[in-house]
Amino acid sequence: MEIQVISTAFSDGERIPKKYTGEGEDVSPPISWSNVPEGTKELVLICDDPDAPTEEPWVHWVVYKIPVAAEGLPEGLPNIPRLKNPSGAFQGKNSWNHGHTIGYRGPMPPPDHGVHHYRFTVYALRVKLTAEVGLSKTAVMTDMHDYIIGEGRLTGTYQR
Repeated sequence: MEIQVISTAFSDGERIPKKYTGEGEDVSPPISWSNVPEGTKELVLICDDPDAPTEEPWVHWVVYKIPVAAEGLPEGLPNIPRLKNPSGAFQGKNSWNHGHTIGYRGPMPPPDHGVHHYRFTVYALRVKLTAEVGLSKTAVMTDMHDYIIGEGRLTGTYQR
């Protein structure tokens, strides 16, 4: 089943406003979702850039253990491992190895590298994860792999 993922900041396939990038305020955009499958116990959001000049997609945001009652994530979440809104959600590691390594880091592709695509993917899980805070995308994907019952994606673009 496809989850509908949207943002009031940009539309699918459109440019992410500078405010949400490393060239701007670098705050997380508001993301919301609907059409969550029946039987969902928890949600996960991962934002990555498959166009990055790295072996694996560059990870910008990992949020997991999102309560099923949550209908989205508000703009400007703090870069802390345990979130208060939505209550109980955890943030994991992004791909940076300095500065804010937990929470959202916005687009900042290499200059003149062309248009990059930023995939905000929401996964519905049929179980609640028993994960700790601060996990990497790889660890979260491994933990949830067998429990995904639905997903949806919003893709934004950015170029420097």
